[in-house]
Amino acid sequence: MTRDIYTRRESEARSYCRSFPTSFVKAQGSILTDDTGREFIDFLAGCSSLNYGHNDPDMKAALIDHLMADGVTHGLDMHTAQKEAFLTAFEDIVLAPRNMDHKVMMVGPTGTNAVEAAMKLARKVTGRHNIVAFTNGFHGMTMGALAATGNSGKRAGGGMPLQGVTHLPFEGAFGPEVDTLKQIEFMLDNPSSGLDAPAAFLVEPVQGEGGLNAASADWLRGIAALAKKHGALLILDDIQAGIGRTGTFFSFEEMGIDPDLIPLAKSLSGFGLPFAALLVKPQHDIWKPAEHNGTFRGNTHAFVTARVALEKFWKQNAFQESLKDKARAVETGLSSIADMVDGAFLKGRGLMRGVDVGSGALAGAICAEAFKRGLIIETSGAHDEVVKVLAPLTTTEEQFAKGFEILRDATRVALTNHNKIAAE
Repeated sequence: MTRDIYTRRESEARSYCRSFPTSFVKAQGSILTDDTGREFIDFLAGCSSLNYGHNDPDMKAALIDHLMADGVTHGLDMHTAQKEAFLTAFEDIVLAPRNMDHKVMMVGPTGTNAVEAAMKLARKVTGRHNIVAFTNGFHGMTMGALAATGNSGKRAGGGMPLQGVTHLPFEGAFGPEVDTLKQIEFMLDNPSSGLDAPAAFLVEPVQGEGGLNAASADWLRGIAALAKKHGALLILDDIQAGIGRTGTFFSFEEMGIDPDLIPLAKSLSGFGLPFAALLVKPQHDIWKPAEHNGTFRGNTHAFVTARVALEKFWKQNAFQESLKDKARAVETGLSSIADMVDGAFLKGRGLMRGVDVGSGALAGAICAEAFKRGLIIETSGAHDEVVKVLAPLTTTEEQFAKGFEILRDATRVALTNHNKIAAE
């Protein structure tokens, strides 16, 4: 099959296909198969939208049953049996055991919709306009979420001034010796700092696109305390770090943090179907009917698979316990890569990990070589200097071992070529 249809008709905005130039026809678990029959181990998982792997059989069966029974396809925000079943499961399996009383606000289908809703609601609740976001943060590509995003390349795509957000330093932004929490506290307490009183603090516990910078529990508790002190809401963006990616359903569990607003998306449907939601503390749920809406708030297919995901993976503790061993496997594998590269070091938390190899060119070369050998993996960071592992949480021990073997081989080749270029 010729693929010139992509260059002839698809927008230049396409990106992942440039890094992985093949055509995929099948996916199961942690394996992708292309149209030549070649298999690839998936260490990307749809940027963490496939935490349970590709085509989970139980979710697939439930979705097929729903389709064959002429179940509702699109319900706006009307009541459906599938929405009721999802909300009941979410309440019983996720919220109640964690003593959370948040409302579930259905938003548009992507993470940026959940972030937009959170920013909008924080401004409505507080009557303030300013949102505090953080260096290296990424929150989405629509204009409000983009204003809270740090990446200059992404921001340039907005084509106009991005307003209403103040960017302050994330933990470790100036190195481990600089306490950014004290800097932020000074800015907030000083009436001549020029910082407008914030409506909210918007923060990722682990910065996915920003380079896997993982905030400590102490730093996040400090931000939460500052938000409370200054009458601002705490928006904890768990779109990429949540749904088990860091080892627990929410990335902030056991940190003693009680966020006001929690945007969720990516793996919320469990099956790769578009589904985003905003968790809202009841006292902040002050919307008027339809004051914030969206056509695709009622993805009934996603409600079906999301319910199965919760019941299969989170009703008991076995799945969460299994993530500890898998996190250790990822750490061991990445440590072997770090040992090969002078000055390299590990970043992230749980199964949201990577290795900073100090150079975007080197990281890119490693990932390109890995693809040639049958591994799908990408980079992240301000300079794309981090080789990032976001493998499905259901990846087997054997698949992890094979994936890291490929990654080590790719690193050797990339280092050889990189050193040759540097010597010229």
